[in-house]
Amino acid sequence: MPAVTNASTAVPRGCTNLKLRQLMRAVAQHYDAEVGKSGLKGTQYSLLAHVVLLGPLRPVDLAAAMKVSPSTLSRNLQPLVAAGWLDVTAGEDARSRLVLATDAGKAKRLEAQRRWKTAQLALNDRLGEARVVALHAMLDDALARLAPAGGAAGG
Repeated sequence: MPAVTNASTAVPRGCTNLKLRQLMRAVAQHYDAEVGKSGLKGTQYSLLAHVVLLGPLRPVDLAAAMKVSPSTLSRNLQPLVAAGWLDVTAGEDARSRLVLATDAGKAKRLEAQRRWKTAQLALNDRLGEARVVALHAMLDDALARLAPAGGAAGG
């Protein structure tokens, strides 16, 4: 049965979760194909960029900024630390740690950022800038509506 096109009478068809996952996979593959040329996965680029822009910072604060669990962050930090792009050092006291980007990590982020921009511009061309702007607005609105009261949505 075809989807109804009149917005005032439209009825959602299919599974929103499935459609979003399919879109996310397609978008992630698009970015990973370009950002991957820098040696980073898209998720690794995002993590490295957050640390460069916000760091040095405590892992718990980084996890909150990225809206991921501390265990997910810990798992994702490991390859970047092993590659020498991030470092985890002692914090203000014996129990705390700080995540910071190394000089090599800052250089890797710049390289990957150029690749990310190429991917973003190609996506804008393929979908049309107006559609991308509308998609961002719709996603931001949906995230705000789904966020728990008094907090941000987690990931």
